[in-house]
Amino acid sequence: MITIINYGSGNIWAIGNIYERLNIPFKIANTPNEVADADKIILPGVGAFDETMTMLEGSGFKSVLDNKVLKNRVPVLGICVGMQILAKKSEEGHLPGLGWIDGEVKKIDKTLLNCKPKIPHLGWNSVKVLKANDLFKDVDEEQGFYFLHSYYFQCADPGDIVSTTAYGNIFPSSVRHQNIFGVQFHPEKSHHNGVNVLKNFSSLPCSGPE
Repeated sequence: MITIINYGSGNIWAIGNIYERLNIPFKIANTPNEVADADKIILPGVGAFDETMTMLEGSGFKSVLDNKVLKNRVPVLGICVGMQILAKKSEEGHLPGLGWIDGEVKKIDKTLLNCKPKIPHLGWNSVKVLKANDLFKDVDEEQGFYFLHSYYFQCADPGDIVSTTAYGNIFPSSVRHQNIFGVQFHPEKSHHNGVNVLKNFSSLPCSGPE
């Protein structure tokens, strides 16, 4: 069962509607107890880093997610700010992130940008997949995805970077560490490519404890 975490941030129903159209079983977890039977977890996010972490902590989901993801190794997909909070910390705020992937969230360097509006990075952009990954099966890299962000995830280990995107500098547009996945773009707003990413995530093998 794919479980979409509803802690007050993100396009919950837009993601759910895609799975409904694909006839892929999912549920929206409004309480931590509803995560118990999750085979895969989607962690959406929209807004600022500290605000998102505050909502996640206040919802009671954090300890349950730590257990499911780190101990039971259930696959998780963080989307947009849901990807950024996978990091240890962010230049955008002061609160610690989940720390599931070693790295720091940094602000896009607007001095490297020639286009306007410069910040946020808004709209469609291509991706470059660096290594074979089932998450990007049947994805058109040139068409790319829909982005809306001013910060990006800088991985401590370059091996955790799955794809990159160019906007001023080159930044990681998707990451993976073991069972933990993150995408900076919005698959729920990215038409065919986004549908493929969500479908591919649903088809990944379920992990178990080490």
